[in-house]
Amino acid sequence: MNRFVTANPSKCIGCRTCEVACALAHSDGAGVEGLAPDSFRPRIRMVKTADVSTAVMCHHCEDAPCVNACPNNAIVYRQHSVQVEQERCLGCKNCVLACPFGVMDVVTVPAVRQFAGMTLSLGVKAQAHKCDLCIERGDAGPACVSVCPTSALTLMDREAMDETLRRRRERAALEAAEVAA
Repeated sequence: MNRFVTANPSKCIGCRTCEVACALAHSDGAGVEGLAPDSFRPRIRMVKTADVSTAVMCHHCEDAPCVNACPNNAIVYRQHSVQVEQERCLGCKNCVLACPFGVMDVVTVPAVRQFAGMTLSLGVKAQAHKCDLCIERGDAGPACVSVCPTSALTLMDREAMDETLRRRRERAALEAAEVAA
């Protein structure tokens, strides 16, 4: 089972701390400069309506439409998640159209190449942009989960899923017993 982050809208206060943590975790050492409007690129999005606010991010689907739509096999399953191999990404946006949750995006980044000890600028390159579960943070897990002030975000893995199902089944059995009584 792929891991993924769930959001509980009843706990979310819409503070956008998750977006800031995500942008900083992926700022490639840019630090606070990664929060500048032109470079602020969180892989999680806060959605606010009149009635609810919640974070929306990649679900790391088991049979991911984005994986199936990628013509260059740049989106792959790795370490119980769906990851983008940027060096293979064409920026074609097929993944954006295929994602049923609207969480896949394509951004432009500087295109550079190293050649004979020199860095050559080649303009810009488009690449797929989505939650990667902060895979580079290892055991620390996703930055958004660790900073959420209300614990509205949870990393769901097999154990957490099994526990959630156990609690729901128990609650359903208790409700059924009350109805029968």
